[in-house]
Amino acid sequence: MASHLPKAALAAGLALLAGCAPLPPQPAAEPGLPARFALEPEPAPLPPPAWRDYFADPVLQAQIEQALAHNRDRALALARLDEARALAGLQASQRSPQLALDAQGQRARVPADLNLTRRPLLGDHFQLGLGLASWELDLWGRLARLDEAARQAWLASDAAAQALTLSLVHQVAQTWLQLAELDERLRLGRRALDSREETLRIFTRRVEVGATSRLALTQVQLLQTQAAALVSQLQQQRDAQWQALTLLTGGAPAPGEPRLADLPPLRAGLPAELLSQRPDLLAAEHQLRAAEASVQAARAAYLPRISLTAAFGSASAELSGLLKAGSTAWSVTPDVALPLLDGGRREQNLAVQQARRQQALLAYERAVQQALRDVNDALSARERLAEQLDIAGRTLAAQAERAHLALRRYDTGAAAFLEVLDAQRDLLAAEQQQVQARRALLASQASLYAALGGGDLVHPGSEPKGTLP
Repeated sequence: MASHLPKAALAAGLALLAGCAPLPPQPAAEPGLPARFALEPEPAPLPPPAWRDYFADPVLQAQIEQALAHNRDRALALARLDEARALAGLQASQRSPQLALDAQGQRARVPADLNLTRRPLLGDHFQLGLGLASWELDLWGRLARLDEAARQAWLASDAAAQALTLSLVHQVAQTWLQLAELDERLRLGRRALDSREETLRIFTRRVEVGATSRLALTQVQLLQTQAAALVSQLQQQRDAQWQALTLLTGGAPAPGEPRLADLPPLRAGLPAELLSQRPDLLAAEHQLRAAEASVQAARAAYLPRISLTAAFGSASAELSGLLKAGSTAWSVTPDVALPLLDGGRREQNLAVQQARRQQALLAYERAVQQALRDVNDALSARERLAEQLDIAGRTLAAQAERAHLALRRYDTGAAAFLEVLDAQRDLLAAEQQQVQARRALLASQASLYAALGGGDLVHPGSEPKGTLP
């Protein structure tokens, strides 16, 4: 008996460690990152502000809040998150023993030719107790790896929902800025159209009294039709943007007038900070960790599986005897299984998981590269568009002065009306370009906010039920 004690102690120690084997090391798959962004000579390690602090316009905030509450794509992402959370809890529950209360009653007849008495026998059997279902002792960490893979998949879904939330905030802001641009351009276009309709009325009267030529009248008509065409085109674009906003917000947008409100400045910080700020990078990282855990689980499948089945209770031939002394019954059934021939199933499963890990690694590296490009593109756009907006402002001032001088020259007879026509046409184009440049600069700032990962993108979520590693 003494010779069995070391084995028993070893078995007890292994059983104690069951289900708590160490997790696989976190994969170190971060590609080389630059020390700083090219257009940020003095990076400031500051995270992006919450979206409510960045998009401070209350009307725009109302649109974003409505989109977060009613957008169908976000609702679908949150439903998938609930599924991933439940699956993680379901996998975690596999590591816990399953106890069941079992009550059985049996009455059987044995034919005469199947017993020694040569007479038919009737017998009863009653049993009541607790049963432990086949519980795998996770000595090699196979279940722990599967648990970790499911948990990382849930965290990846959570980060993906965060990424979709950030994308939704960005899309609503961009659509709102485009609406504000179109509204401002429409205001300028209608003002120009009203002015040119009044000019057309005046020139029509002048032609009637012989004070000017019909050539000048046709030139004024051309100027008026161009303004009318521009207003019609802008209205069509505005209607399309309004429908796009309706789709994003999941219904009629909140009331309010779009306007090109200034956005606070942003600092890009350090490239390495993107790894913890951008939710799409976090999702790719969790997917990589889930793939690594699945590889470890596939390797553990080569080791023996040890499971335990047990029952404890009472049994009796009579129902009234279940609670009497001496009716105690119990059983313990350990089971050790090691597949020998499975047609290469374990090898192929390991190969599949390794291929998926490689795909997750490449997807993570690609996501990091794309994130770096997004930030660099947004920084470049912000700098260049600020220059373009300054140029557009100076161009507009020069065109306004030119139009004023051309009209004075025409009134004094020093220039033909064609000079006025060209100056007013160019003035309207300069006004439109100045509004477009301002909207493009604000759009680049919103894109930089999204490229940096945003801030305060909280959505409903909780730890999955069950034991997590």
